[in-house]
Amino acid sequence: MKKTLGISLLLIGTVVGLAACSSNKESNTESKNKEVTQEINVSSGGELSTLDSAFYSDVYSSDMIGQTAEGLYRLNKKQEPELAMAEKDPEVSQDGLKYTFKIKPDAKWSNGDTVKAVDFVYSFKTVVDPAYGSSSSNQMDIFKNARSIREGKADLDTFGVKAIDEKTLELELEYPVPYLADLLVGTPFMPKNEKFATEKGKAYGTNADNFVGNGPFTIEGWKGTNDTWVLKKNKDYWDAENVKLEKINVQVIKEMATGIQLFEAGDLDYTVIADSYALEYKDSPEANFVPKAMLGYLSPNQKREVTGNVNVRKAFSLAIDKKQFAENILGDGSIPLNGFIPTNFSKSPDKGEDFRKQNGDLVKYNVKEAKKYWETAKKELGKDKIELELISADSGSAKKTIEFVQGQLQENLPGLTIKLKSMPLQNRLDLQQQGQFDLMFGTWTPDYADPVNFLEFYDSKGGLNTAKYNNPEYDKGLVDVKVNLANDKNARWDKMLDLEKILIKEDAGVIPVYQGAIGYLKSDRLDGLQIYPFGRTISYRLASVK
Repeated sequence: MKKTLGISLLLIGTVVGLAACSSNKESNTESKNKEVTQEINVSSGGELSTLDSAFYSDVYSSDMIGQTAEGLYRLNKKQEPELAMAEKDPEVSQDGLKYTFKIKPDAKWSNGDTVKAVDFVYSFKTVVDPAYGSSSSNQMDIFKNARSIREGKADLDTFGVKAIDEKTLELELEYPVPYLADLLVGTPFMPKNEKFATEKGKAYGTNADNFVGNGPFTIEGWKGTNDTWVLKKNKDYWDAENVKLEKINVQVIKEMATGIQLFEAGDLDYTVIADSYALEYKDSPEANFVPKAMLGYLSPNQKREVTGNVNVRKAFSLAIDKKQFAENILGDGSIPLNGFIPTNFSKSPDKGEDFRKQNGDLVKYNVKEAKKYWETAKKELGKDKIELELISADSGSAKKTIEFVQGQLQENLPGLTIKLKSMPLQNRLDLQQQGQFDLMFGTWTPDYADPVNFLEFYDSKGGLNTAKYNNPEYDKGLVDVKVNLANDKNARWDKMLDLEKILIKEDAGVIPVYQGAIGYLKSDRLDGLQIYPFGRTISYRLASVK
């Protein structure tokens, strides 16, 4: 039986009013007597910041791009890559460095244009081109000359992605990539309609009118800043006959209580739950909890005097009771994370041992040790009182996280004051890119199941490394993992174990807090949702109303 929210939730301002007492189950029963309409109402936990697959840096935008665009591969019901825009398995050269794909002959863009090989070339180039400014540029390092291009050492026309003819795409790799199909499912590898995007220029992806997709849905009503939009079935999608939903009404709901209240009223078919609500709903048949390789972390700006001090960072990493936070504050299946690579994410090539288990706890909660590092840091800095600002997005879960971190750090580290600042996600991302922060809380979800997708986050020249972590030994190790050891699976694995120790234990370059889970409420009438363990969060492609 569905949980009720109690008096406190009813005090929240909402248009639902007494309708909150109604139930999706009741409306479902009534709907059985009339024709089923393939239309649902869902929530998003944050704003849509862009539809440009080169510019996204948040999961909410990635999710919407994933509904409206499709790459060479997509994930099937078993969360395994299957052919999408690719007509058949690629031809692979003997040395494993050249892949030749044929694009589906009937693949079209939502404006009726044919999907061409050059659309992939154009899109991938916008990601790797330093002039375009993509934060995902390092994702292209698998292709020939990509790293040199993004570092300004090679011309864009040497990039190893080419259109042989209208429907033939050639990908030339820098080194063998055994996980290539998994990687190509990711958002940075979505194509863009070259003709349309070129005409739109910098306006491309800034609103629904400045975007066309080739995925299962089109998007309408997003003007670039508003909090509601509509996904509609894309009649030109090559697999449209297997897409059942005709319309998905999306609204941004940052306060979890409001989303739950709307769900209770029957006004939402899907919404996320966490913290106390997850605990309250854990036995509800409409509640679902799916483990996810999502990292909740603190990023200390290493260009600032205080957070640039390694002993400050080590003190912070040891002063937070992550177990208490995950279990008592989040309560959605999230677990404390004492390393940078999540548990049950990747296994060793020889014995199949979990990465997290093998590398162990690198930064376990220890107030005594935290205080030692803190006192050393204050002496090095010549300060007895220190004040820092911690920024985050303004979602409910982000606010709860930084409030808990503030309390822990101020309680366990004498003389420290943490000021909090929450803001819309895009504002936080802008401040990150500008380096205008002391401490930042954010989340990161990998695009594919290999530890390097986490580790390359802190490549000193990577677009996502807004904290400006810089360790030449670490950078060299990344090159070894990606290039020099690509064909030696065991040595490559051992190097990744070493790199995590350097990043977390030696340098405290990033402070992991928790490994997330997706907790959500789903109405009885909604079937076939795909909830992803990594990469994007959700897909509606296979969903339908029963």
